[in-house]
Amino acid sequence: MDRIMAENNVCEKQVGIALFGLGRAGQIHIQNIISNYRTALKWIIEEDLDKANKYIKKYFLGDTRVVSSENMSQVLDDNSVDAVLVCTPTHTHEQIVRASLKAGKSVFCEKPIATTIESTQSCYDDAETYNKTLYCAFNRRFDPAVRNISKRARAGEIGQIQQIKMISRDAPKPPIEYLKISGGIFHDCGVHDIDVICWIVGESPESVYSQGHTFDKNIAALDDYDSISITMKFPSGVLASIFLSRLAAYGYDQRLEVFGSEGMLMSNNMSPKEVVFHGPVGAVDEPIHPSFAQRYDQSYKQELDHFIDVITGVVSTCEISRRDTVQASVIAEACEQSCRLGKPIAIAEGKMVLE
Repeated sequence: MDRIMAENNVCEKQVGIALFGLGRAGQIHIQNIISNYRTALKWIIEEDLDKANKYIKKYFLGDTRVVSSENMSQVLDDNSVDAVLVCTPTHTHEQIVRASLKAGKSVFCEKPIATTIESTQSCYDDAETYNKTLYCAFNRRFDPAVRNISKRARAGEIGQIQQIKMISRDAPKPPIEYLKISGGIFHDCGVHDIDVICWIVGESPESVYSQGHTFDKNIAALDDYDSISITMKFPSGVLASIFLSRLAAYGYDQRLEVFGSEGMLMSNNMSPKEVVFHGPVGAVDEPIHPSFAQRYDQSYKQELDHFIDVITGVVSTCEISRRDTVQASVIAEACEQSCRLGKPIAIAEGKMVLE
């Protein structure tokens, strides 16, 4: 098999990729794989073969093969495949991740890596055993606005960080079929905000407190919430608040505010056109982005580039570490337990402290 990297850190060949799943995330990633000059889509693994073949025809992917998951071994035996992207339902992640690592493939996996902390740790153990990259897709770290705020806050531009507020309200409301397999609002949505805040602060919270309510009876039937608030207290004294909802009627509501002793950094909602009309009745903004795919378009592209940089040796370290992935899952679980039990939950040495 050809070497992927030359000594001058320029790709000698495209990175061969197998994409597992064409759901919400997979449909974003397939377009980015196709448009990235450093990657070649070798396989699509999808249960709905007709759906996959429509992508083959739409993007003229004559060299890309399509199979269902029962033929996964055929994909993993292909030496032209350097990396695997896992975008399948949550309960299938662990099996695909571990089989891919064992086959000598680097893995890019939508969160979570696995359904339990223990299984997630085992997947990272496998990555170390087989000396392959395992990347958990916390894409919001790669959003230009979020990244800029994090860099400036951590550099001390606003002095001592004291408070952080994040608002993440979905649009449109995810289909019930997705919500059934999503893992719940804390692990599906809240985990992204938790990761960003911990990344900015550079610490793990010492305690969390959550409250929630379910307005949609269909979501209530799933024993899940559609509206929650989270408060996190950090060892340095930083207080962080997260507000989540499954539906904002006006578009995909994403805001971040980092307040410090010497100033504040803020990212407000963005619109596709970024134009404000001024007239006799006042100012009128353009509608904000309608959904996550549009709002975080750049972050999805940038995280794929980072993954390729890591596996080809352009950079030596994966920005989303094992500790980051496990930490976010532990905190999300603590937040859910707090909501269900109606009390704060302490976190110590990377674990929940349940009395």
